[in-house]
Amino acid sequence: MIRSVLCLTALVATAACAPRVPDSGAAAVMASQRAAQQAQAPATFSAPSAVAAAPLGADNQAVASSELAALGIGAGAAAAPEQVGPPLSAVRVQQVASNNAALSDENSFDAVASRETIESDAQRRAQLAAQRQVVMPTAVPNRPADTGPNIVEYALSAPNRKGQEWYSRSIFASQRTFERNCAEYNSPDAAQRDFLARGGPERNARGLDPDGDGFACGWDPAPFRLVATGN
Repeated sequence: MIRSVLCLTALVATAACAPRVPDSGAAAVMASQRAAQQAQAPATFSAPSAVAAAPLGADNQAVASSELAALGIGAGAAAAPEQVGPPLSAVRVQQVASNNAALSDENSFDAVASRETIESDAQRRAQLAAQRQVVMPTAVPNRPADTGPNIVEYALSAPNRKGQEWYSRSIFASQRTFERNCAEYNSPDAAQRDFLARGGPERNARGLDPDGDGFACGWDPAPFRLVATGN
C-alpha cells in the first residue's frame, strides 16, 4: 500500500515539472479574429489644409475679354451675321447647273415627258430624217504608175544593212554637204526616194550617202524587213 502511494506521488511530481505544450490551433484562431477586427476598423484621415482663393478681377482674368468675345462668349460677343440670299449649297447647285447647260437630259424620262409630246417627237424625227445624207461608196482611185522608186522593194532587195559599206564614194564627200542637203527633206523616206531617183545607190549625186551603205540621210531598211519576215 505504501509503495503504491509513493508511485502515484512520483507520477504527479513528474507531470508538474514537464513543460506545457501550447495550443497552436487556438492561437491561429485568435490571430484570424484580430486581423478581421483590424480590417473592419474605419480608416482615419487628417483634414486637408485650407486653400486660399481669391476672385478674379478685371486685371487677373484667366482669359482676356477680347478673346472671349471673339469666340462668341460674354457680353462683348459679336452677333452672328444674318444670312443674305439662298444657302451656299443652293448657290453651288445653281452654279453647277449653269456651267453644264450643254449636258443633255434625253435619258431622263421625266425631263423629256415634261416638254415633249407624241406629235412633237414625230416632227423632230421627221426633221432628222430630212437632214440625213447617204454617202455612196466610190471606187478606189488608181495609183499612178510613175510614183518614183519603190523604197520598200529596195529595202527588201538591198544586200547589206545600215552602216555597212557596199558602194565606193568620193573622198571629197563632206559631212557638211551631207547635213545641208539632208535638211531639205521632210523625212528619211523622202531622202531615200530622191536618192534612188538620182541614180543611187551606185551614184551619190548630192552627197546623201557618204558612208557608201546605199541608204541616204540615215534611212534604215530594217523596219521593212521585219514586217516582211513577220517578226
